[in-house]
Amino acid sequence: MSTIKIIELVGNSKKSWQDAAERAIHDASESLRHIQGVDVIKQTAVVEEGRIKEYRTTLHVAFLVEHPSHLIGTK
Repeated sequence: MSTIKIIELVGNSKKSWQDAAERAIHDASESLRHIQGVDVIKQTAVVEEGRIKEYRTTLHVAFLVEHPSHLIGTK
């Protein structure tokens, strides 16, 4: 049996919403193992002087929770 945990992340980029999402996943993968999937929740942007200055992508990231082997089978 496995457990999946979901966290919310916000990535940002000067290039695009896709780049913002990819940066968030890359950063998360440095401290999280077993990332299983991603849901894009929303895409927003910071606008200055009529132009997009920064793209932001909000993600739900699902990853497998690791259980210590000595606890498996205990209640």
